[in-house]
Amino acid sequence: MHGGGENTGDSIAGASNHFKDGIIDLLAGTAGGIANVYAGQPLDTVKVKVQTFPHLYSNWVVCLKDTYKLDGIRGLYAGTLPALAANVAENAVLFTAYGYCQKTIATLNGLEDVKHMTPLENAFSGSLAAVFAATVLCPTELVKCKLQAAREMKQKCTPFSVCRDILKTTGPRGFFVGMTPTLAREVPGYFFFFGAYETCRYLLTEEGQKKEEIGLVKTAMAGSVGGMALWTSIYPADVVKSRMQVTGGGSFMSTLMAVVKENGIRGLYKGLLPTNLRTCFASGCLFVAYEETRKFFHYVF
Repeated sequence: MHGGGENTGDSIAGASNHFKDGIIDLLAGTAGGIANVYAGQPLDTVKVKVQTFPHLYSNWVVCLKDTYKLDGIRGLYAGTLPALAANVAENAVLFTAYGYCQKTIATLNGLEDVKHMTPLENAFSGSLAAVFAATVLCPTELVKCKLQAAREMKQKCTPFSVCRDILKTTGPRGFFVGMTPTLAREVPGYFFFFGAYETCRYLLTEEGQKKEEIGLVKTAMAGSVGGMALWTSIYPADVVKSRMQVTGGGSFMSTLMAVVKENGIRGLYKGLLPTNLRTCFASGCLFVAYEETRKFFHYVF
């Protein structure tokens, strides 16, 4: 009886620790999402415009100059509110799911602690977590893309008016236009994102040091590499998603073929340079905010 009571107590304590870790990952992911948006929003606006209107902008520098000239700083931060909602929701769900997916894969592989997982195992955890993140990202990113492309579409709109129009014309299903390319982007993308990040942390860890102790600069460097690995690997799917969400329809394959027909294979990589410049800074900020917030709350609790 005594042994059974101890086992029950251990089970309750284990469940409590899992719940606490989940809450901390949620808060850390939220902090990372906020840092990611404010660090990278101007170049994200440029990315969406270049992807959607390649006939208007010969390159990303022209787009950046024209947007600033015509719309000012506010134009470069168009869609910040839904972008904030998208990134906070996505990263909160992503990092919470990532933590639980790490625990699941560690258990399946007979590991006692997620700290002993290899970069490849972490990459698979990230890929699995991306499925959950995509369900909250697709609707909010749809609104963001429509706001960012409003001037080129000759529309005046707010986040509220965009949501109202989507509901009026296509109903709740309209918020999930672009879900297929979102999944095609997120699932392999986060494999490379977390895989590259954890590989860099592993390589940057000195002998006798834990990867959690590498410091802010090295964490930012690893995050930057992870971000660039993500976007370089899945950029064509993101081009298709942006087109579908701004124009309001079309299938994944029909939109993909339309882009290739109009601009060739290069059209699928239009805007990759500003995207990698943006993610180099934004993903570094994201992981620094995430890791430091996690450390803080684990210390407090």
